[in-house]
Amino acid sequence: MNESNLLQTLGQVSSESASEVFRTHLRGLVRQMITDVMAEEVTALCGAKHQPTDETHFRAGSSPGRVIYEGQREPVIRPRVRRQNEDGTTSEVLLSTYEAAKCPEQLRESVVSALVAGVSTRNVAKTQDANTPGFSKSNVSRHWKAVGHQFVDQLRGHDLSEKDWAILMLDGIHLSQDQTAIVALGITTEGHKHVLDFELGSAENAEVCRGLMRRLVSRGFDCDRRLFAVLDGSKALRTVLLEFFNDAVIQRCLVHKERNIRAKLSKRHWGELARLFRRLRTIQGKEDAQDIVNELVDFLKPLNAEALKSLEEAGDDLIALQILDVPNTLHRNLLSTNAIENSFRNTRGKLGRVTRFRAETDQATRWLAYALTEVEKGFRRISGYADLPKLIDALKKTKNSQPKKFPPGLPVGESNGEGHI
Repeated sequence: MNESNLLQTLGQVSSESASEVFRTHLRGLVRQMITDVMAEEVTALCGAKHQPTDETHFRAGSSPGRVIYEGQREPVIRPRVRRQNEDGTTSEVLLSTYEAAKCPEQLRESVVSALVAGVSTRNVAKTQDANTPGFSKSNVSRHWKAVGHQFVDQLRGHDLSEKDWAILMLDGIHLSQDQTAIVALGITTEGHKHVLDFELGSAENAEVCRGLMRRLVSRGFDCDRRLFAVLDGSKALRTVLLEFFNDAVIQRCLVHKERNIRAKLSKRHWGELARLFRRLRTIQGKEDAQDIVNELVDFLKPLNAEALKSLEEAGDDLIALQILDVPNTLHRNLLSTNAIENSFRNTRGKLGRVTRFRAETDQATRWLAYALTEVEKGFRRISGYADLPKLIDALKKTKNSQPKKFPPGLPVGESNGEGHI
């Protein structure tokens, strides 16, 4: 259909049909363009018809082919070229123009867009035109696998030494019965949050955390003052963190601690426990915070020995931030791991359509990298970021003058030792 016929046809159809007529015309032009380009490549390889210029390449007829345009299959007739080998045999020559025209990148983009929007692997095909190729479950999985590795590279490819880090949060997210991931979230001195990395394992244990910390340090994560870390209470995470940052200030998550103590008490005591922890989260200064801890001890002592033991187990980690005597505007984000827990909540929304994580493959790594990368796009600065310089000053004043020690097998920059506030 030439331009004159196209205009005449468009004038005879309804506005609803005009769009399809125009798109059909464009597809025809694209097919013709691809055919012309392939013919030019054949001429460059073999010379003009009936006047061959290369004795090693010769035309070998044509065959039906398919290219992809706007995510849909378009039929073309592709020319074929063969090469004369030194041993007297011949072999097919792949035309670069044809390979480019049937490149699956457009198809892959459609698959990724559907999956990111929440469509399951089985139902991706239902979102596409009937003429769209390659949307079987196996093809969708292959495309997603290829793109998933890009998310992993994107997450772990950043040079962490380019930012000035002040705060590190570590917490675990349970994916399946056999797989748990420890995730690291960093906060810069300007209050910006970033997902740093994660490590998969069977549980939230020391070896998994050690692998995560090794990779963070090798990528340039460091702090020229005492690192402020917020943990959920895992002894394994605390031990390993102090291996790499021996003078780190460790704040115990008050939300986790309150939850653990509440589980040991009768429901009639939950209200008073919540009131005391609310006061602890808002009070500023070491002495006032210690007074509330003493009230908690007096409250729990006659009620439950295990609850009291759980409180005392935290020690000074329970009020580490108050000991630094920084403004309580920072308490909302730095007295708990809520910043990373909220990320997990959104991450689970992204992973909700995965019904089974296969531990024998890297499926969980690809999906978790994708989910964390997407979640990070919605990050905002932490509350009270304007007062972060006061936290930085406090961490500098308490900087341990002892030189860093390096555990065997670790590169320079990875420290070992034990420390506390």
